[in-house]
Amino acid sequence: MEFLTPQTIALLVILLALCILFLVIGLRVGARHGRRQEAAEWEAHKLEDIVKARLKQSRAVLGGLVSEQMAPLLPGFPFDPGDCRFVGKPIDFIVFKGMNEKDISEVIFLEVKSGAAKQLNDQEKRLRDAIQAGRVRWVEFDL
Repeated sequence: MEFLTPQTIALLVILLALCILFLVIGLRVGARHGRRQEAAEWEAHKLEDIVKARLKQSRAVLGGLVSEQMAPLLPGFPFDPGDCRFVGKPIDFIVFKGMNEKDISEVIFLEVKSGAAKQLNDQEKRLRDAIQAGRVRWVEFDL
């Protein structure tokens, strides 16, 4: 076996070592690339879910705003729609009971709730508390 000389064996060992080295480097580079690609796909999917959630929330808020303004026109609304004035923030309506008959007998602060948001926010609670405590007054401003 003349072809198995020490130089040939050394050359084969060097070639085998180089093949193993390139294989290890290739596996590491491939794994790193795979992790980067997986992270990018995960981020893209996460962003897509966030955008969908925000759009859904935005639609719900817009639907609530429209339904609040349309409330006086809906069946079962407890006041004369002509007596209602839309304010929007911090309360939805001020109802001047009897205004259409030119005999205002009561002023009512009305908050309309729709959908899942049935609870008053902090500002609405503070306004309710001020009204219920009688901290309401009349002011005239002359120009």
